[in-house]
Amino acid sequence: MESQQMTGAAGGSGQVVVVTGAGSGIGRAVAVELARAGHVVYAGLREVRGSRRAADLRQQAETEQLSLSPVELDVLCDTGCRSAVDLVLAERGRIDVMVNNAGMLMTGVAEAFTPEQFLRILDTNAVSWLRVNRAVLPVMRRQGSGTLVHVSSTTAHIAEPFMAPYIASKAAGECLAESMGLEVAPYGIDTVIVVPGAFTEGTEHFAHSTPPADAAVVAQYGELPDRADQLASRLHAIDIAHSGTAARVDSVGTALADALRAPLGKRPRRLFVDPQHKGVEDFDSVRQAKQRAFFQRLGIADLLQTTTRTTPP
Repeated sequence: MESQQMTGAAGGSGQVVVVTGAGSGIGRAVAVELARAGHVVYAGLREVRGSRRAADLRQQAETEQLSLSPVELDVLCDTGCRSAVDLVLAERGRIDVMVNNAGMLMTGVAEAFTPEQFLRILDTNAVSWLRVNRAVLPVMRRQGSGTLVHVSSTTAHIAEPFMAPYIASKAAGECLAESMGLEVAPYGIDTVIVVPGAFTEGTEHFAHSTPPADAAVVAQYGELPDRADQLASRLHAIDIAHSGTAARVDSVGTALADALRAPLGKRPRRLFVDPQHKGVEDFDSVRQAKQRAFFQRLGIADLLQTTTRTTPP
């Protein structure tokens, strides 16, 4: 997305950032790396009081002299989302970047997941983005600037077996993020969709993956579900073959910090951080060209460009 250059907090360092799901994995890496880059970061956690993760974040902030503060933010609760936004506003007066990262993983044969499980992961990985954005967008529209960041997955573009609920939820989230991004661009709000590959170290994603609830259906698939257990080790082997070391989630935070150095309107719509080099960015370049051509025919190509207006268009 393109626009006029922003100045001050919206376009330089020291932006006020909120990161959801910042207790571990990619979320924590993003929060820490953005704080190291000089931003004022609020690390969203479902619970703060008595939380070991909150204590660890405070300790790291003190050790490294970072502006990094835990904030209670339950993405499954409308009130919790609004309360977190209100707290940050009370302390800082603005929110420049909201990072929608909180999520969960389910692995196993698709048929064995119940509809209730599917609805749960959709709520966590996609509907939560709407909740969080509904809390922060009124703030950003009043400011006339802001950036919505959404952490998706390469699996939303190249489907893999044994991950159907997760993949569907990430694809739903991406579509929501992109369509919503077109609607808020006239208010000076950028949208960045981070598209990471798999990270087998530095995250609890695989260890905390939820299995299918219907064991009877799993049994009907014989030995096939066992192949899902081999995927993590094979991903690790691919990383070693490409770079000689396992991929680390810190690279996602570093990549986002680099992207946020650009002024509003110059930030990438999608930011690929894929240690497995699947080539998803090749799809995206074609998609963007086709989208722009079609939008020109529709007369809405201007929505692909972030503006800096502070009043409604």
